[in-house]
Amino acid sequence: MGSGPAAGTVRARYLVYFQYVGTDFNGVAAVRGAQRAVGVQNYLEEAAERLKSVVPVKFVISSRTDAGVHALSNAAHLDVQRRSGQPPFSPEVLTQALNTHLKHPAIRVLQAFRVHSDFHARYAATSRTYLYRLATGCPRPDQLSVFERNRCWALRADYLDVAAMQEAAQHLLGTHDFSAFQSAGSPSTSSVRTLRRASVSPDPASPFVLPQESRRLRFWTLEFESQSFLYRQVRRMTAILVAVGLGALTPTEVKVILESRDPLGRHQTRVAPAHGLFLKSVLYGGLRDRGKRRWPGEVPAYTPLIGPLSSLGPCWRRSSWWQCRHSPHVVLTAGNPSCAQQESQGPEGREAPGQPEDLRRETRDPKAGGLE
Repeated sequence: MGSGPAAGTVRARYLVYFQYVGTDFNGVAAVRGAQRAVGVQNYLEEAAERLKSVVPVKFVISSRTDAGVHALSNAAHLDVQRRSGQPPFSPEVLTQALNTHLKHPAIRVLQAFRVHSDFHARYAATSRTYLYRLATGCPRPDQLSVFERNRCWALRADYLDVAAMQEAAQHLLGTHDFSAFQSAGSPSTSSVRTLRRASVSPDPASPFVLPQESRRLRFWTLEFESQSFLYRQVRRMTAILVAVGLGALTPTEVKVILESRDPLGRHQTRVAPAHGLFLKSVLYGGLRDRGKRRWPGEVPAYTPLIGPLSSLGPCWRRSSWWQCRHSPHVVLTAGNPSCAQQESQGPEGREAPGQPEDLRRETRDPKAGGLE
C-alpha cells in the first residue's frame, strides 16, 4: 500500500471486520469515477477520511462480493498514518470512529485488530464460508414477508429432495477442477479448488414470518467452505443443487457436470440469484508460539483468531472478548497470493430482478475489469 511512512510519522496496519446488507450496493468493491453505482468500500473509505491520515486510507478487501450479495462478516486491511507525536489508534477507537462516520445504515464495522505491516487480508485468509438461503412454498413474490425479500431465494415448489441434494453435494467435496462452475471473466490462472464443506440443512422458522404463513413457508440453508472460490462458483453450485432438489437433475449427473469441466453446458450456465447469498466468515490462521516472552495482556502468537461471527453481540465468548479488548496485536500468517478469493464482485453490476424461481442464464461474457 505505497512506500514507507514519511519521516516522523507512524503507520499502523489494521485488520477490520465489517458486515453489510448488499441490496443497495454495486458490490463490496469501490466504484471509481463519475458513476451513480456505489460499493461498500466507497462508504468505508469516506468514513476513514475523518481519521486524518497523512496518506489517504485505502481498504484492501479480503472477499469481493457481487451486487446484491450480503456479508455477515467480511474483512479488509488498511493503513493509518498519523502525524509525528500522535500514537496509533487503538483497535477500539478505530472501530468506533469508522462506525460514527459511516453514512449508510446498512454497513457496520464489527471489530479491528492491529496486525503486522506485511499482513494481507486477501492472501492471508485460510478459510472463507458462504451460506445461501432458500425458501420453499412461495408461488408468488408477494407471499414472502417484506422482511425476507432480498434475503433469500423464494421457490415456488413446496418440496425439496434434501437427501438427494446432500448426496449430490458429496460429489463436490475435495479437490477438483471446478471449471464447470466458473463464470466467464475470471482472471484465475487455475480453476482447481478444494471444497472442504458443502451442506444442506433446514432453517428454523423465520421470526419475520407470521405464524399462519410459517406452515406454508420453509427455509433452507446451503453452506460452502473453502480457502477460495472461483468467480460465482457458489451461486452456480447452489443452482445445480436446487435443480437436484426439484428433481430436474440426479446426484450422479452433478458428478458428470463436475467432471465435464464445461462451464457452458446445458445445466451449469444457470446462476442462483445474488440476494440469497451471504458471506458468513473469513478466517486467518495464527503463527505458532516459539516460546518468546509475552507481555501482560498480549495474546499468545499461536492463539487462533476468533471467529468473526462471535463479534455480533451477546454471543461473544468471554475469553475471546477479553483477548480482543486487551491484545495490541493479533499475529497472523501470510498466505498464498494464488489463492485469492473469486466468488466476487460482478462486472455487470446489479442484476435485474426476476421471478422468485428465476434461474438466470449467463448469456454474455462480463468485462474482466470488474474482477480483482
